Amino acid sequence: MRSLFCLAISVLLTAVPLPAAAQQDLDAADWLRLAAKAMCDRNDLTGIEAQLEIPGSWLLEESRFPPEGAARRIMVRLVLPGAHELVLERRQVNGRLRQFRLSFFEQTGSTLEPSLQAMLDGSCQFQSARKIRSEGEAWRYLDQLEGDLETLRWTETLQAPWPSGTDPGGVSVGLVDSGLAYDLPLFRDQLARDETGNPLGHDYWDMDPWPYDGDTSRGPFFPIRHGTAVASVLMREAPAVALVPYRYPRPDLNRMADLVERAAQDGVRILAMPLGSRNAADWAAFVKVLEHHDILAIVSAGNDGHDIDRTPVYPAAFDLENILTVTSSDAFGKLAPGSNWGRESVDIMLPAENVKVTDFRGAAGVASGSSYAVPLLAALAARILEKDPDLTALELKSQILKRASQSPFERNGVVANGWIPDPLAD
Repeated sequence: MRSLFCLAISVLLTAVPLPAAAQQDLDAADWLRLAAKAMCDRNDLTGIEAQLEIPGSWLLEESRFPPEGAARRIMVRLVLPGAHELVLERRQVNGRLRQFRLSFFEQTGSTLEPSLQAMLDGSCQFQSARKIRSEGEAWRYLDQLEGDLETLRWTETLQAPWPSGTDPGGVSVGLVDSGLAYDLPLFRDQLARDETGNPLGHDYWDMDPWPYDGDTSRGPFFPIRHGTAVASVLMREAPAVALVPYRYPRPDLNRMADLVERAAQDGVRILAMPLGSRNAADWAAFVKVLEHHDILAIVSAGNDGHDIDRTPVYPAAFDLENILTVTSSDAFGKLAPGSNWGRESVDIMLPAENVKVTDFRGAAGVASGSSYAVPLLAALAARILEKDPDLTALELKSQILKRASQSPFERNGVVANGWIPDPLAD
C-alpha cells in the first residue's frame, strides 16, 4: 500500500533450517560488521537481498521514506538467530549513499533491547557507534564509540538510581517532560520525598520508578534531553521549591490521567508541562482528571509559528479553568519568532528567549521558546504560593494574570492577557 510518506512491505516467511554459518556465536559488533560488508555498497537496498546475504536472517519488514523522490531512507528489519533483530538503514540522495546505519537489538528473556548502532559514511567506512549497556537494576549508559566499535569516546547516563537525601520542604512543583537528570548536584537536594526519604516522581514512558531525562521517540540511540534544561530554569527562579519529576508517557498519552492522580497524591500544587500534541483525543483522559483537582497546570503554547485558535495544540488550547497557557516573547514584549499565539487560547507571554540553562551533563548553555516560558511562569506561581499557601489553583491563576500588562509591541492582542516583562519582579 502506498501513502504520501511511506511504503511498507512486510514479507511472511516459512521457517527453514539455519545455515551453519548463522549458528556461529556472533556478538552485536560481529553482526554489524557482517551486514556492512554484505550490504552497504549495494546501489539499492532490498529486504530480500539482505535476507539472502546475511546468514540465518529472516525478513520482517522493508520500508521506504518517501516511496519516491531524490532523497530517501530505505530501512530493512531482519530477525537473526536467537530472536535478535538487525535494522539496516540506507540514507541516499539521487541513488548515492550518504549514510548507512546498522542497529542491533538483543533478545533478553522476553524483551528486545537496543544494544549497538553503527554509522558508516558514503564510502562504507565505519565512523562511529553507540552502545547501550546496563549495570544492576537502575543504571543504564550510552557509550559513544570510535569506528572500530570498541574504543570509548565518552559515556552518557541514560538512567540512574535516585540519590539519597531529605525532603527540602517548600511548594511542590511537578515537571512533566522528558525526565530529569536528578543525579546532578543542582537537583539532588531539591527533590520532594516521601516519609521514608524516597523521592517522589515516576517514569510514565517506561513505567518504572526512575524518570531520567531522555525522549527516545526518534530512536533509543539518540535521546532528546529536554527536561533537565527546563528544570534548571525553574530551580534558578524558585530555589525553594520541592521538585517532582515525571517522564511523560509518549507511548500512551492516556497514562496522563494516572500521572495527574499521582501528582495530586504527591501533593503537587503546580504542574509544569512544556509539551503537547495536535490530537485532542490524546488528552481527553488528562482533562477529565485535571478538572477535579486543585492543581494549576502551566502548559506551553508550542513552537510551530501557528495561531492555535485556528490550528489547535493540546492541552494548551483546552478551555479549562485550571490550565494556564504561556508563550515566549523577546525582551521587549514582541512575540518570539516561531512561538505559537492565540488571542483566545494563549493566556500570557513571558520573555523566554536566550534563557540560561543547565543541560543533562551539567553544562551551561542558552535555550529559547515557549518550553522555557513554562518554568519561568511556574517559578513565579511557586513564589506566590510560598507567600500565600492557602490560595486555590484558580486564585493562583488570577494572581498571576493580574501582573500582566499590554505589550507595547503587540497591540493586536496575540494573547489574551498581555505579558509579564520581568516575572522576578515580585
